[in-house]
Amino acid sequence: MSFPLFLSHSEKIMRNLLLILLALAVPVSGQERRAMTTDDGLDMVRVGDAIISPDGSWVLFSRSELDWEENERETTWWRVSAEGSEPYRYIGEDGGSNFQFSPDGSRLAFTRSVDDKTQLFLLPTTGGEATQLSEHETSISSYVWSEDGSGIFFVASEPRTDEEEKAREDGYDAIFVDEGPNGQQTGSWNNLWFIEVGSGEEKRLTDSDHRIGSFSVSPSADRILFTARTENRRNQGNLSEIQLLELETGNVRQLTDNSAPEGALSWAPDGRSFAYVARTDAEWELLLGKIWVMDPDGGGRRIVSGAFDGNIGNFVWTPDASAILFSGLQGTNNNLYRINLGSDVVEEVTSYVGSLAPSSFSRDRTKMAYVMQDFDTPADIYFGLTDGTSAQRLTDLNPMITGEIALGQGEVIRWKSRDGTEIEGILMLPAGHQSGTLPLLLHIHGGPAGVFRNSFSPSNHVWAGLGYAQLFPNVRGSSGYDDDLLRGNLRDIGGGDYEDLMTGVDEVIARGIADPNELGLRGWSYGGILGGWTITQTDRFKGASVGAMVSDWTSEYGPGFNHDVRLWYIGGTPWDNPDEWRERSALTHIANVTTPTLVLHGINDRTDTEPQSMMFFQALKDQGKITRYIRFPREPHGFREPRHQRTRDVEEIRWIQKHVRNIEWTPWERPEKDKKKVIS
Repeated sequence: MSFPLFLSHSEKIMRNLLLILLALAVPVSGQERRAMTTDDGLDMVRVGDAIISPDGSWVLFSRSELDWEENERETTWWRVSAEGSEPYRYIGEDGGSNFQFSPDGSRLAFTRSVDDKTQLFLLPTTGGEATQLSEHETSISSYVWSEDGSGIFFVASEPRTDEEEKAREDGYDAIFVDEGPNGQQTGSWNNLWFIEVGSGEEKRLTDSDHRIGSFSVSPSADRILFTARTENRRNQGNLSEIQLLELETGNVRQLTDNSAPEGALSWAPDGRSFAYVARTDAEWELLLGKIWVMDPDGGGRRIVSGAFDGNIGNFVWTPDASAILFSGLQGTNNNLYRINLGSDVVEEVTSYVGSLAPSSFSRDRTKMAYVMQDFDTPADIYFGLTDGTSAQRLTDLNPMITGEIALGQGEVIRWKSRDGTEIEGILMLPAGHQSGTLPLLLHIHGGPAGVFRNSFSPSNHVWAGLGYAQLFPNVRGSSGYDDDLLRGNLRDIGGGDYEDLMTGVDEVIARGIADPNELGLRGWSYGGILGGWTITQTDRFKGASVGAMVSDWTSEYGPGFNHDVRLWYIGGTPWDNPDEWRERSALTHIANVTTPTLVLHGINDRTDTEPQSMMFFQALKDQGKITRYIRFPREPHGFREPRHQRTRDVEEIRWIQKHVRNIEWTPWERPEKDKKKVIS
């Protein structure tokens, strides 16, 4: 049975219902479909970058697989024809990253670690061995090919002097915070370089004490745009400005002078203008990012994506500079869009109900490689034309998931919040659910400017398999909609967004889906922050799991991010607005908590620092509240080690099952031997 790739919302619902009925009625190898487990999710093959060749004939993509014995995921690179064929391993055991085709498609450039430094390598696309191009003194970070393919422009950090290096080896490695290139961690200045592909000869292009972010080389390779700043304070990224380097003279001219961050610089093919992404041209405002076009000589600039409300992803110019193609998220769906630069009209090229994320484009911009997924379809690589036609699926990386497992049913719902604001969210029900109330698990996204989208999440299907209804609200403050919703929690963090959560729960109860006596919640990052706040405001939830949270805004002011809280969500500082910083902190109201609460945090988290969870846990513990805290060594904000990921997920399930449903749940046993998956 086959289905068209682009379906309307109602068609998608009918397709899902049909698949569910088939799943329940048709045995798989003599067995009915089974519920998903945490180990199924860990074992899934994950797809990464999809890079189409300049002529659009083939696609290079990455896939990562679990290596349980090594407690890591292994990433490998594969090649597949754009017409569809059996993918095959393309890069050897030494691997690589940051792959880029030469303009004529004859070579691939990539980076690989050599003696603890990242260097450039070249590989003929017709076959052969990779050769090392650079032997730079420090690690190379971002790079781009010259338009004629004769060389590569790159950014590299400045080296320490011999004296500095020896002192560091001797233990003189104290960090002078916010001095020179240092931020809270040791930093370094970086500069632009050029390396000739034929000879490997390098040439320094800039020599300044600055930190370069985005950069773009003009088609004629005589000018380079780059963003840079001359300090490295953590909460001052807005001080970066766009610079223009004239290669013949070495002169650098600053093109912007404001308090707003810019990025994603991209020269037009005719070299007369360039595009970039910024929120405004003045202050650092809580607004959605827009695509701007600037004349580097006349200085005129304008927003060209003003007709688009949503999140803008990667973008490219068309060869004649008449249009820009970009990846855009509106609501819960991601698609390809086109801006006509003559009229600034934005056209939705694809209308997929799910996430169609363009990854790269052919040189003539007529073809693209993209990753596509939705609620019940794992991510895979696709090929298509940029007019939205001729979609071709190139991989089927997880046939077991769609062939053996009864997946949850996802749909988009809407409700009115307390003040009348319309809120959108995702409701997921267990496979085959027809009627009757279910325990409800409320998910809270990160951010605050995060968003729940129509994409495949293994953990969501695990919870569905355990019998939970799940609600994923895109509360005010979420991106992907419009500026009004994004700014909805301005100076009101924990106010309207909390009401959006609770009215969403009320909506699912009113629909006869959720049992009001079996409510749980979970969240990570801002989800953990708002989750921790929620259980100080209501006793409706029987169990909660909060991860990577901030419980006290004042004590997080220095160690963590604070620009968004200071500028937008609370306003002011802990010394000029102390009452509000205290009032908006969950720790202030922690005596109100009655919900049994699991607390999770990575010890190396520098986004939301780990002592924030320790304070929350300690306060609960000191009051005799039901709580448990699990600290994870080595883990940053997003966990990396599979065994930690499994422990986190299994213990979260155990906690919610016990306190929401009074079930003493026994986790699955993981097989000792992992079975290697075969790509198809």
